[in-house]
Amino acid sequence: MQPKTSRLKQILKSFKGKEIIVVGDIMLDHFIKGAVSRISPEAPVPVVDVRNEFYVAGGAGNVAVNLAALDAKPVMISVVGADLGGEMLKEFLRQKNVNTRGIAEDTDRPTTQKIRVMADQQQIVRFDRESKKIISPAIATTCMRSFENAVKTAQGVILSDYGKGMLSDQNIQQIISICRKKHIPVCVDPKIDNFKKYKHITCMTPNTKEAWEGAGETPKEGEAEIERLGRKILKMLQADSVLITRSADGMSLFEKNSSKPYTVRATAREVYDVTGAGDTVISVLTLALAAGASLKEAAVIANYAAGIVVEKSGTATTSRQEIEGVLL
Repeated sequence: MQPKTSRLKQILKSFKGKEIIVVGDIMLDHFIKGAVSRISPEAPVPVVDVRNEFYVAGGAGNVAVNLAALDAKPVMISVVGADLGGEMLKEFLRQKNVNTRGIAEDTDRPTTQKIRVMADQQQIVRFDRESKKIISPAIATTCMRSFENAVKTAQGVILSDYGKGMLSDQNIQQIISICRKKHIPVCVDPKIDNFKKYKHITCMTPNTKEAWEGAGETPKEGEAEIERLGRKILKMLQADSVLITRSADGMSLFEKNSSKPYTVRATAREVYDVTGAGDTVISVLTLALAAGASLKEAAVIANYAAGIVVEKSGTATTSRQEIEGVLL
C-alpha cells in the first residue's frame, strides 16, 4: 500500500540539517562542448569548435552534491591527488555546501578526472586520469580517523564505490561495524567487483544490470526471476534490504523480514537523461531513513526523486520542494 502523502511530506521536512557521511571515490568531471562542421586536414578526425567548458563533481562527489541540494549536511570522506584537479574538486564541493575536511591528499596518485569532449549531444572522446590501486594503509588510517570523528554526530552513511581504490576491505568492514553498533543506516551503491564485500548493511541499491552481474548470473526475463534475484542478493549480503532500480519498471524493494517484494512504479513522464539517477536514489533513500522513514517510505520518496532527475539534462539534482511538488 502506498504511504500517505502527508507522511511523505513530513519526512521531507525532516531532511533539513541531517548529517550524512559519504565515503567513496570522488572525481572531477570536465566537459568540453562545441560543434563540428569539418574534418581535420591533419587526420581523419572531427574538429570541435569549443563553445562551452565546465567542471562538476562526479562519482561519490555527486552523491554529496545531491544531499546538499536536499538541505542535508553532507560530510565527504575521500582522497584526491596533490594536484590542481584535487584543489578544483574540493573548491567545487565547498561551493555546493559539502564539508570537505575529510578529503585526504595522496601524493602517490592523481585526482581522478574524466574529460569528455562533446559535439552537440554526441560524445567524441573521453580522457581518463586515474589510479585504481587501493589507497595506502597510511591514507586509509587518515580517512578512518576522519570518519570516526564525523560519525559522532551523523545520522546516516553512504558508501559510494566506483572502483578507484578508496574503499578498502578493512575500511568497509570497520565502517559497517561502527554503523551497526550506533544503529545508523548504512547504504551502498556498489561496484560489481566488490559486491559481496558489503555484508550486514541497511540497503544496497544496484540497478538491474548490476544486480544480475553482482549475483554472478546472466539476465533473465520476468517478475519471478527478479524476485528470485532480489532474494538471492539479500541472503548473500545478509542485508536488511536490497532496492533494485529497474528504469521504466520502477523499483523493487526486498526486505529481510518480508515474504514479498514491494514494487514502486516509475513516475517519470519523459526520460531525458539517466546520468546520475543512481546517485539521487541512494542520496534520497539514506536521507529519508535518517529522517525516520521506513524502508518502503524511503523507497517511494527516492523513486519520486529519480523521476524528477531523469527528466533533466546531464548530471542533475533535485530539491525537497521539487519532490513535494510531485507527491500524489
